[in-house]
Amino acid sequence: MKFTWKIGGEAGFGILTSGLVFSKIANRLGYFTFDYIEYPSLIRGGHNALEVVVSDEPIGALKKDIDFLVCLNEDTYKHHKHRLAPQAHVLFDPDEFSPQENNILKISVPFKKILSDLKGQPVMKNTIAMGASLAVLGSDLEILNKIMEDQFLRKGQEIVDFNKKFASLGFDQVKRNFSQHIKTYLQKKESEQKLVISGNDAFCLGAAIADCRLYCAYPMTPSSTVLTTMASWQVKTGMVVRHAEDEISVINTALGSSFAGVRSAVGTSGGGFALMVESVSFAGIAEIPIVIFLAQRAGPATGMPTWTEQGDLLFAVHAGHGEFPKMVFAPGDIEEMLELTAKAFNLADVYQTPVIIMSDMFLSESHKSISKKFIEELIETYKVNRGKTIFTTINKYLRYKLTDDGISPRLIPGAKGHFYQANSYEHIEDGHTTEDAQARKQQVEKRNKKWDTYLTNDFRPPKIFGNIETAEIIFVSWGSNKGPILEAQKILQQNGKETALMHFTHVFPMKREIIVSLFRDNTKRYVLIENNSHAQFGKLLLMETGIELKEKMLKYDGRPFLPEEIVYNLKS
Repeated sequence: MKFTWKIGGEAGFGILTSGLVFSKIANRLGYFTFDYIEYPSLIRGGHNALEVVVSDEPIGALKKDIDFLVCLNEDTYKHHKHRLAPQAHVLFDPDEFSPQENNILKISVPFKKILSDLKGQPVMKNTIAMGASLAVLGSDLEILNKIMEDQFLRKGQEIVDFNKKFASLGFDQVKRNFSQHIKTYLQKKESEQKLVISGNDAFCLGAAIADCRLYCAYPMTPSSTVLTTMASWQVKTGMVVRHAEDEISVINTALGSSFAGVRSAVGTSGGGFALMVESVSFAGIAEIPIVIFLAQRAGPATGMPTWTEQGDLLFAVHAGHGEFPKMVFAPGDIEEMLELTAKAFNLADVYQTPVIIMSDMFLSESHKSISKKFIEELIETYKVNRGKTIFTTINKYLRYKLTDDGISPRLIPGAKGHFYQANSYEHIEDGHTTEDAQARKQQVEKRNKKWDTYLTNDFRPPKIFGNIETAEIIFVSWGSNKGPILEAQKILQQNGKETALMHFTHVFPMKREIIVSLFRDNTKRYVLIENNSHAQFGKLLLMETGIELKEKMLKYDGRPFLPEEIVYNLKS
């Protein structure tokens, strides 16, 4: 069983809250969920919509057809009627509009009249709609009422009861007048305990698990909620969370705290990251650990601030002037975001260099069901690795000592009797600046050795989904395309077509010999899938390994891939 429930209305009317509540209700009833929000870059006005896919099995993507559409205004119907499944349920207010199509199940709910009769606020339309939706789906109000109690009890029992009344009226409206349209899709069933979290939430949790002690950011969609979430956790985590005046201050604050010895991270999107790149170079030459959360949106410049794209990969790989090592990771889902974020903090310390975690609006702001046990096991098994970080020494200290692995011991400032320079200039082993040719060559080669060490010890090849030996089609992709491709593979398998997916998470640098071995069969049909127009990962793959992928499936309209879209384009 799998269906899509979607709610839409004007910005400022609680669309995100309603959608997230629906995801939590389905989750607590034992189902898996995946949700995604669409909204313009407006505080009020414009059209907001959030859709939730509910499934018996783990799900990590949207689906093309909408089965239940909740219209809090007429615009919602106009925007989304082209995606309605045959016999889809459409909830609407007859005082506002009435759908004319005949191939849908029309459920009229008098939102405005109910609000007027009870003197409710317009935003409470979504509470009525939630009650009506649960009735249509064959559920009850128990979990919704519990969520409202948790949410409003601090305002008093009267407020709780007032909200419950609106949900009940919507529920009763459907039960009384549309019993013939009720489905039994949300019946409670046994399931392991799961949480509903977003990609941004997962970065926050991964950072907390990794003992991040400072997070600094300037709000920029779609990374903004990391700042507010981290701030709300400060009392529990003891993490310092700072909203700086701009992105230049953001990264320099974090580099200062990292230099002082605490794990530090910053978050931003493309335009903000553009302001950070000079300091990314500074981190490279001064060999200061830093974790950078780069949540992509559709550019260039301001572009489309609240929509998704994978347009910053090559920018991240080449960010910063001059040559220095960095690592770039691209999680594909919530679980990988948790794992790779925690890993990034270890590697930043071990290699004393920037590590970039790449997300996008699709991953950052969508919510997905995740096993609570998965998180608990990560917490239990994670070990902090500070690498060659030291707090005292009895020897003459050389901050940039030449070593076989390219990594020098990093003495945290404050050790009695020891000091060193760490600035933006080239230097000799003890940190003093230099323009000597031989010393320059030695330090460049020392820093470059970090890549060799990383590729030997910590690089991971792409994850393979399916059997690349027997598959006739092999998808090649990275980041958040993972979920849609996995769902597309299921559809193709049902149609008798065997496929596999090479899903890259460790996108830069790459170990050439490992990657080349995966592409050895020239009879296979390799299809590159990216959410950009330049096939950036394809170019990176060519640059790093010499492998050129001819067949490309690219999308760059600000929207994520739909599984059905991948299947359709494969046939074209």
